[in-house]
Amino acid sequence: MLRVLGIDPGLSRCGVGIVDVEPSRRASLVSVSVIRTPTDMPLEERLLAIGEGIGALLDEFEPNAFAIERVFAQHNLKTVMGTAQASGVALHLAASRHLTVGLHTPSEVKAAVTGYGSADKKQVAAMVQRVLRLDAPPTPADASDALALALCHAWRYSPPLTSNETRTPAQEAWRAAERAAHS
Repeated sequence: MLRVLGIDPGLSRCGVGIVDVEPSRRASLVSVSVIRTPTDMPLEERLLAIGEGIGALLDEFEPNAFAIERVFAQHNLKTVMGTAQASGVALHLAASRHLTVGLHTPSEVKAAVTGYGSADKKQVAAMVQRVLRLDAPPTPADASDALALALCHAWRYSPPLTSNETRTPAQEAWRAAERAAHS
């Protein structure tokens, strides 16, 4: 069993999702939350709060792996900086616990869970709900995105299936996209 903690980094809202994934690639929800910090709080206190929240989840659930969204350039420099700072705190915590870290782009995550790299947030949330067999899509989007990151990482790095195991349609679509990218 692989336990992955996924992080959708953000300074105001940092999504954190933890999933267990069996060798058959069947996934189940362990925990999901969003760490929130007020915009009027000093930056260093916001980063401390994010770090303490992620640290508490790492201590409580003891994941084997850590997945985080790769920071990419946007037009809004302030948003990029906040995301990068929250990512740095999260990566520091993962490294301090000697966890395997996977950095995944948004399109890679979307392709992994929906089979389509340009899927919208609603499609991602619906597939996360389906894959984890939840009664409703996780909200807000930061929570759903964190779970999608954890699933992407687990499916990408878990061992191959044996001949009597099956994959979900989303997993098959991910494998097809992965084969196409390498050909």
